[in-house]
Amino acid sequence: MNTVEVVDVLVIGGGIAGGTCALRAADAGYHVLTLVKSVDPRATTTGWAQGGIVAEGDADLPELLVDDILEAGDHIGWRRAAEQLAEVGPDLVMELLVERLAVPFDREPGGGMARGVEAAHSRSRILHVGDATGAAIQAKLTDSLLAHDRISVLPAHMAVDLITRSHHDPDPGRAYNADRVLGAYVLDEQTGEVKTVLARCTVLATGGLGEIYLHTTNPEGSTGDGFAMAFRAGLPIRNLEYVQFHPTAFFSPSGERFLISEAVRGEGAWVLNAAGERFMERYAPEKLELAPRDELARAIHEEMAATGHPCVYLDLGSHHAEGLDIPSRFPQIHDFLRARHLRLECDPIPVVPAAHYACGGVLVDLDGKVPNMDGLYAVGEVSCTGLHGANRLASTSLLEGLVWGWKAGHALARDVDAGRANEIAEILARIPPWDATGCEDEVDPVLFRQDWNSIRHTMWNYAGIVRTRKRLKRACDDLGYLNHRIEKFYRSTRLSRPLLELRNGIVAARSVAEAARRNPASLGCHYVKE
Repeated sequence: MNTVEVVDVLVIGGGIAGGTCALRAADAGYHVLTLVKSVDPRATTTGWAQGGIVAEGDADLPELLVDDILEAGDHIGWRRAAEQLAEVGPDLVMELLVERLAVPFDREPGGGMARGVEAAHSRSRILHVGDATGAAIQAKLTDSLLAHDRISVLPAHMAVDLITRSHHDPDPGRAYNADRVLGAYVLDEQTGEVKTVLARCTVLATGGLGEIYLHTTNPEGSTGDGFAMAFRAGLPIRNLEYVQFHPTAFFSPSGERFLISEAVRGEGAWVLNAAGERFMERYAPEKLELAPRDELARAIHEEMAATGHPCVYLDLGSHHAEGLDIPSRFPQIHDFLRARHLRLECDPIPVVPAAHYACGGVLVDLDGKVPNMDGLYAVGEVSCTGLHGANRLASTSLLEGLVWGWKAGHALARDVDAGRANEIAEILARIPPWDATGCEDEVDPVLFRQDWNSIRHTMWNYAGIVRTRKRLKRACDDLGYLNHRIEKFYRSTRLSRPLLELRNGIVAARSVAEAARRNPASLGCHYVKE
């Protein structure tokens, strides 16, 4: 059986970018279907964001935020994108998150918004909800999506591939027409059925790709799905070599993942090596622990290499501001550490850099529209708006998702209306159902684990924090061979979420490694050691 559904707007992803887009499109009167890969629709990458979201600070100006963004991005970012974020973002935070969704941001004793400072920001402009800002935003956003009468949320549903006219329209004349995305094939993870979801407009909002690395701050399932689907559809992808590594992920020999927010350093924490030395004085004497993330991550990498120690230590201890209530300011981190017999108030916390954020992705314009592909938008981490350049400024990712999700939710009206034309209706009627012929083999978990180990170790060792030309060539060669083997495996095996994630992961990994190999300039997150 192949279920076919036709909707106005298909949003693949339910985080801040996809959710905001869905809300605005539904408010405009369109029927929106939102797919969430997890069983719990609140379990998104947005929910893992700790630090906060940029808003307007005291004595702040849009021009100051633009300068901070471009400086952190090594001056290769798109100024117009930074200007849009600075002009539109702070008001949108207040109107949508504070007033409409009632996100409970922390307040000062007098009732005003509490604003923090993070690395490379020239002003205190970060709104937060303790150290669980993303979770607070996601909870309110998901509640709003579920309550909206024109939004249907399907959890435990994963997009397999985009449906495009050039790939799936059986009309032989398709190669001579402008291309268009017509929806997606979608796996119902609980039944195993692949549904055909035809849409007048499709929005990619699938999050990041941290799972392709050995150490990551991303939640499980961040396997680069949107990047891989875009690659297979022939979409333009930019800046994928710029993968940001967060300097301070909790280190555990077991591989347990947990982010220690940048806001901890914003409150005064020092970074110490195994000898207890504050080593950032040697690498960034002016900015110290508040240096941009790529500089701090490389410094930690160098210290670990020099000492042979598997981690460094984050020490808040006596260095925090007087009067700071640490358990109240960082409740999630506090509880996590206490469960492991550590206290942020007095113990040095073992940390290590980890893959955190993809600064590049599917190329889009200021509305999130993908060029030369009708009916398709991309928002959030899967997109490349040009905002981040070679390195993302702290706490701009949630705001980017909010702004571009909102802009896309408005701009897609023209694509939906065009999609209601007779010509598009005729094309939709010709799209074939999913063909599972020859895919009867069962999943072998041993093969899955081995292939993922190969991907993650290859990316960590050859295309990680510090790269060389020889390492990148080895990465591309090894991943190319592995991709061929996984694709052959995919075409003979019964479809499942683990299989799709492995297939997407190898494509995303190859895309990052190839982008890094093609770029000879060492900038921001893409650091090439000669």
